[in-house]
Amino acid sequence: MANGGNSTQRIVWAWNSSSDPWSESAASQWTPYSDVESLIVEESFSDKKSIVTLDGYYIDLESELQISTADINKQRPVRRIIQNNEERRYREERFLPDPIAPKSLTGREYESISPFIVEVRRVLNLKREQFPSSSDTSSIPIFVENAVAGIIAEGLSIGMPLEAKKLAEILLKKKNKGIEEIWACCAYLYSMESFLYKKLNTVMRQIGSDSHEQVWREKACTLGPFCLLLWDSPFDSTVETNKTLYRAAKLTNEQIETYRNLAENPDERRSFQAFTSCTRNRSIAESFPGTNVIFIIDLLSAFSIDLQPVSLYPEEEEELISPGVSFTVKSVTVDRGKNKFLISLKLDDNPSNNNEATAAENVIADHNDNCSLSITDFLTVN
Repeated sequence: MANGGNSTQRIVWAWNSSSDPWSESAASQWTPYSDVESLIVEESFSDKKSIVTLDGYYIDLESELQISTADINKQRPVRRIIQNNEERRYREERFLPDPIAPKSLTGREYESISPFIVEVRRVLNLKREQFPSSSDTSSIPIFVENAVAGIIAEGLSIGMPLEAKKLAEILLKKKNKGIEEIWACCAYLYSMESFLYKKLNTVMRQIGSDSHEQVWREKACTLGPFCLLLWDSPFDSTVETNKTLYRAAKLTNEQIETYRNLAENPDERRSFQAFTSCTRNRSIAESFPGTNVIFIIDLLSAFSIDLQPVSLYPEEEEELISPGVSFTVKSVTVDRGKNKFLISLKLDDNPSNNNEATAAENVIADHNDNCSLSITDFLTVN
């Protein structure tokens, strides 16, 4: 996986996003392409190609110009940047959104497993022993094909077929590998700055909203296979204990008050709907400007996923809290020196105390819907 793991350098391609990109007097503002787009451009650059096509644009590598495919007169300079680890910026968008959508703060906990995972099991008609990390490996290539087809379908739906194709190509190469290598690839793809992790978590955070229930259920067919491959890590057969993670946020007074109310009711449990990015390094969470909240998350007993060994951004020390993990709010205090609220959460999940397996099997038995995705969808993307 190019540029993954603990590489000390990373290649970034960027475009001049200044209001006047041709000004010689004003300071230039350079905006990086997504990690996937940079990978596409860098591969073409390394192959000494003169033109590379992206979604909505093409880049003339000889002239170092980005040109709109809709209007060739819309052009901007591009450039290639070599970054060292210490020069990189932590990604605010990845670590800042409120990990719990406001509506689901008033909802129930999910008994250690996300309803999205249950829905994926239903539409794929899976039993627990058929999960990717199970001893039966015969279905793993099919999981990968379904994940690839789903990524392509989502990319097409949002006008990003070429970015989706590159993500799909990377994963498809692992189709006949072991589940450990396939999972590492999925974690690597999730760590990249692309539409994939954003779309997946946007959909999953709609869980608990009655008005969006049909939306997230429908996405179980396209995003579900990839989600299941990432969630069912072959390396995490036991829960994490006695670990502290951190996450920043910019919350409204109403959102903070909701957490205060939960802190006053210590038996009230809530659940994370989506994969929730945290860092093991508190200083990273405190480094984001414009935030007013630091979540201090104590994992007493809960499932989490360490992304650092496979991440494109190992310096972020990212760890994912799995969807469906439940928590209680210990306290809401104020650090007046840093002018931030400190919201302490306690994650003490105990999967053995719930009846998720039985409930999920009942749901699957009552419905027999199937996804209609095909790997041929991947082959038709140019």
